[in-house]
Amino acid sequence: MRTSNLITDGAPAPVDAVSHLPPPPTRLSPPAALFLDMDGVLAPLAETPDAVVPHPERTAALRGVAERLGGRIAIISGRTIAEIDRIAEASAASASGVHGLERRRADGSLDHAEAAPGVRDAVAAFEVFARTRPGVIVEDKALSAGLHYRGAPTEEAAALALAARLSSETGLALQAGNLVVELKTPGTSKGTALTAFMSEAPFVGAVPIMLGDDLTDEDGFRAAEALGGFGVLVGPVRETAARYGLADVMAVLAWLNAVEERA
Repeated sequence: MRTSNLITDGAPAPVDAVSHLPPPPTRLSPPAALFLDMDGVLAPLAETPDAVVPHPERTAALRGVAERLGGRIAIISGRTIAEIDRIAEASAASASGVHGLERRRADGSLDHAEAAPGVRDAVAAFEVFARTRPGVIVEDKALSAGLHYRGAPTEEAAALALAARLSSETGLALQAGNLVVELKTPGTSKGTALTAFMSEAPFVGAVPIMLGDDLTDEDGFRAAEALGGFGVLVGPVRETAARYGLADVMAVLAWLNAVEERA
């Protein structure tokens, strides 16, 4: 397959955005296992969560790599599994949502955490906050509450201060992201999700490779490294535990296509 410029629903990072990190190899030492974040990695960042939509090129790349790697591919995201399936068109049998609080194994069985009581309080407080701030969006994931301020970046300080106070009051884990802050049921991360997958078929004995773009993916990078694999940072330069880098979503799709061709 070849990658075109069909995915245009987001501004790509500069080509040299991760020039301090070498690109990951495309010929992977078998067996390899891929773990991929969704927003900023498989799909460009968008103004609102529901503005990210399925794309045939993304779906084809995921299905092609899954076939070549014997199903050793999982999407690990802050989104719910339902949202992962909507955007990726159910192209990944294995998936983890809400930073590890939901996890679907390759055989279709599910792990689903119980929501902490404070989540409802956080959703209510976020809705009050957003009511008088145009561009701020509340996302209720049942297991967590998200406050998106991409449409109102000047509200960042106030949003983070509110989330910090609520975290202290409720015991919810504060998870900061790219122009979003989330209060989640504690106990899991993208790293715990990756580690759990690696103890199960078809991932057992594979070399884990985690692709992510923001701070929520650092736990995944560290988990992959601890299990003999590595992380790949997608996007601009920052401090990271990743060993390799790719510039943007289009670079990720090109890399996936190259992996499929050479696996």
